[in-house]
Amino acid sequence: MRFTKKMFALLIIAALTLSCNEKQKVQERPNIIIIMADDLGYGDLSIYGNKKIQTPSIDRLGNEGILMTDFHSNGSVCSPTRAALITGKYQQRVGISGVITAKSHRDKGLSLAEKTFAESAKKAGYKTGIFGKWHLGYDPKFNPIYQGFDEYIGFVSGNVDYHSHVDQEGFEDWWKGSELKIEEGYSTDLISKHAVDFIERNKDESFLLYIAHEAPHYPIQGRKSKATRKVGGDFSPVNKGQNKAELYKEMIEVMDEGIGHVLQTLEKLELDKKTVVFFFSDNGGTKSGSNGSLKGFKGSVWEGGHRVAAMVWSPELIAAGQISNQTLMTMDVYPTIADLIGLEIPKGLDGISFKDHLLSGKKMTERLLFWEFNSSVAIRKNQLKLVINRKEKLPQLFNLEEDIGENNDLANEHPEMVEEMIKQIKIWQKEVAPEAK
Repeated sequence: MRFTKKMFALLIIAALTLSCNEKQKVQERPNIIIIMADDLGYGDLSIYGNKKIQTPSIDRLGNEGILMTDFHSNGSVCSPTRAALITGKYQQRVGISGVITAKSHRDKGLSLAEKTFAESAKKAGYKTGIFGKWHLGYDPKFNPIYQGFDEYIGFVSGNVDYHSHVDQEGFEDWWKGSELKIEEGYSTDLISKHAVDFIERNKDESFLLYIAHEAPHYPIQGRKSKATRKVGGDFSPVNKGQNKAELYKEMIEVMDEGIGHVLQTLEKLELDKKTVVFFFSDNGGTKSGSNGSLKGFKGSVWEGGHRVAAMVWSPELIAAGQISNQTLMTMDVYPTIADLIGLEIPKGLDGISFKDHLLSGKKMTERLLFWEFNSSVAIRKNQLKLVINRKEKLPQLFNLEEDIGENNDLANEHPEMVEEMIKQIKIWQKEVAPEAK
C-alpha cells in the first residue's frame, strides 16, 4: 500500500490525539501525598485524646476524612517500616529487618532491584518527590533519586540535629539528590517548605509527594534550641536546661503547623479535591511521648510498638467523619496508591489495597499479619494476637477486642489456638526470609 502525505498527516494527528488523551487521563487521576511522622505515639495527637498537645491540622485530616483506630506499622523501628511502605512487602522479604545504622551499615540499603511506589507512579506519568527522612541506605547509590523519585531533599540517616543537620555518628547529613547540600534551618520547617514548593511547582501535573518528617524523633529540639551536634563531635540527645516535655510538644505542633501549610496550599491551588493525603507514623512512640492505653513502646511487638495514629483525607473521594476499625498495615499503602491512580497492582506484594474501604466502606479481607523484631515475634488473626517476647519467651495470647492493653493472657485457655499460631509464624518466617532461618 502506498504511504501518502495525507496518510502520514493522519497518523501524526492520531498520535497527538492519543498523547493528549493519555495526558488528560493522567491529570484526572488523584495526586497522592504520604505524610509519615517519626516515633509519634498513638496517644500523642489531640484527635486521639491528648489534652496537652494541640494538632488541629492533623486532626482535620481525621475529622474531614477517615480516622484509623487499627492501623499498624510493619516494623516497630524506622527502617523496616519505610522499606515495607515503599515496596508493599514485608521488610524481611526485602532484606531490611532492622535499623540501618550510620555506624556499622553504611554499605547496606534497599536493593535497587525492588520496585517502589514512586517508580510505579513515575511510570504512570506522575512527578515524584520525597522531602525529609530516607533511612534506607547511607551510600549515595541507595539515594531516593535512584528509587523512582524525581526530587529529594533531606537526610539519609535515622536522625539529624534539627539545626546543624549532623547525624548520630557526627557526619553532615543533608542532601539534595545524591549530593550533600548545606541548608540552614530547622529540619521540620525545611521539610514542610520544600513540600509546599513541590506542590506549587507541579500544580499542573499529577504528582506523588512523600513527606517524611523527622519529628518527634530525638534529639529533642525546638525551633529555638541550640544545635547539640557538630561534625565529628560528641553530642547529647537533649538540650540541657530545657523542659523536655515542652520541647516534645513543640516538635509535634511545629510538624502540625507545616502540615497545615500543605493543606492550605492544596486549597489555594484548588487541588484539595483531586488529592488523597495519607498520614501515619513509622512506629509507636517512645517514653518521651504517649501510646495511650497501649502496652509497650517503639522497638517492641506489643501494640505500643506498632499500632499507630493514621488517617486518610480526600474531600472529593472520602466521606468526612468516618472512623475505621479495620486492621491495616503500612505495606498496604503501595497497592492502595496503585489502585487509586488506575494502575494494575504489582504482583508479589504482601500488602493489599484498601481503596474500596476508603471510598465505599468495604470491609477488608481477613488475613494473618506478622511482626518480628530483635527476637520477638507476634501474629494477629482477626482480634486474637499471639506474642512471643524475647524476655518472657513463652507464648502469650490476647483478645484485642476486649483487651487492647494486652494484660490478660489467654494462652492456657486456648492451647490449640496457640499451637496453630506458632505453626503459622514458622511458615511465615521461612517464606519471607528463608536464608535467615
